[in-house]
Amino acid sequence: MRSSRIQSSTWYSASSSSTFPRPPCLTSASRHCRLSISQRVSRISLLSSCSSGLSKTQLSVSTQRNEQNLLSVGVGADALVTSNAPGVSNEPLVAEEKIGVLLLNLGGPENLEDVQPFLFNLFADPDIIRLPRLFQFLQKPLAQFISVLRAPKSKEGYASIGGGSPLRGITDAQAEELRKSLWAKNVPAKVYVGMRYWHPFTEEAIEQIKKDGITKLVVLPLYPQFSISTSGSSLRLLESIFRDDEYLVNMQHTVIPSWYQREGYIKAMANLIEKELQKFDHPESVVIFFSAHGVPLAYVEEAGDPYKAEMEECVDLIIEELEKRKITNAYSLAYQSRVGPVEWLKPYTDETIIDLGRKGVKSLLAVPISFVSEHIETLEEIDVEYKELALESGIENWGRVPALGCEPMFISDLADAVIESLPYVGAMAVSNLEARQSLVPLGSVEELLATYDSQRRELPPPVTVWEWGWTKSAETWNGRAAMLAVLMLLLLEVTTGEGFLHQWGILPLFR
Repeated sequence: MRSSRIQSSTWYSASSSSTFPRPPCLTSASRHCRLSISQRVSRISLLSSCSSGLSKTQLSVSTQRNEQNLLSVGVGADALVTSNAPGVSNEPLVAEEKIGVLLLNLGGPENLEDVQPFLFNLFADPDIIRLPRLFQFLQKPLAQFISVLRAPKSKEGYASIGGGSPLRGITDAQAEELRKSLWAKNVPAKVYVGMRYWHPFTEEAIEQIKKDGITKLVVLPLYPQFSISTSGSSLRLLESIFRDDEYLVNMQHTVIPSWYQREGYIKAMANLIEKELQKFDHPESVVIFFSAHGVPLAYVEEAGDPYKAEMEECVDLIIEELEKRKITNAYSLAYQSRVGPVEWLKPYTDETIIDLGRKGVKSLLAVPISFVSEHIETLEEIDVEYKELALESGIENWGRVPALGCEPMFISDLADAVIESLPYVGAMAVSNLEARQSLVPLGSVEELLATYDSQRRELPPPVTVWEWGWTKSAETWNGRAAMLAVLMLLLLEVTTGEGFLHQWGILPLFR
């Protein structure tokens, strides 16, 4: 338990005897929704104040359909989900079925020439840049404009880590190790990789799944915590593919939306942290600095995205595991990689590093908590940009925990998660698919999650795309619309050489 909290810097000590209440976003109702047999009192309130608008959180299919029969979760183990996969036997667990596992990930450019088209695919996703329905026809032109504008700086970043993202190679290696682990547990499955924004695209993976005649498919996003912008985007794409294909309509499948609370994942992360701490001269004085990928604040407060709550509980579980090993270091959680003028989840990683330096912290261990593979946000943003910022801020000793990659305990636990989900393959409402209904309309978290979990009791509210009146959402979108109109008028003047700016003499060189 922890003793102190630095009020102004999101820096927490891990040695207290007091009990902290659960914040409003994690009420007893959401505890029941997450794990009905868990009686734990969360210490997430230590990490940061949670939005009162988020009262329900998202859980993987393998832990919420039938918790008591499927998993062994003790009261004393807090919210940690332990593996209950069957032991090794001589007979396959699923006979006369062709089992497939589809790993979903972001993707990344493999060379510098891929950077701009990769960025276009990223910003053309309406889950990344959400435009009002009136302006949705501008999605691709806007994506093209942003990708061309950002490509030079992004190329510099990728050049600094070897000229491309290692994400595909690492994900392929994880897929192969997962396949070996499943076969070792007598589940003869094939494992596929489907990237959202670069090769191999999800569509390519689906085509191979069809060619191989897979009859049971487990979809496993490689994002430990669920978010609208990561797992949600990939699953929406998957559903759009399923709706238009007779083979896929008839193929049984299920999804594990998040798995941050699994024991194997938590222990694997704790192992890496413990190992890296030993590299410091004084391990006990090191602040453990969890850095997670950020999302726009509106996703959490307005769209009901459970990402923030899941991230905070994930950190809480890792800290509890470390405490069992007598590791009681101070720790902090912050969010990185924000872009654009909108407000993102706080505290921000860069601002927190500066603040910790001001508080006199001399040793910092960075933990990329939302990443299971090395890529530009770990190799360049954390290893280069944030390390340099830390040293400039007075932090003298810097370390970084590597991403999990193919760590054996982690891979074995993913295999157990797949095995545990197999009894629920095909639980989705096939009748809706056959009717070609719009199962996952853009911007509806409720529709998305309900599609994959018919037993869900409570869900976040749907995404608010537009609000009329003097609201924060309306002001934001009105400002964006005005900026877009100004840019279009300026572009028109520059290309035609005519307009009021030329008439007023502001642009005389373009006459």
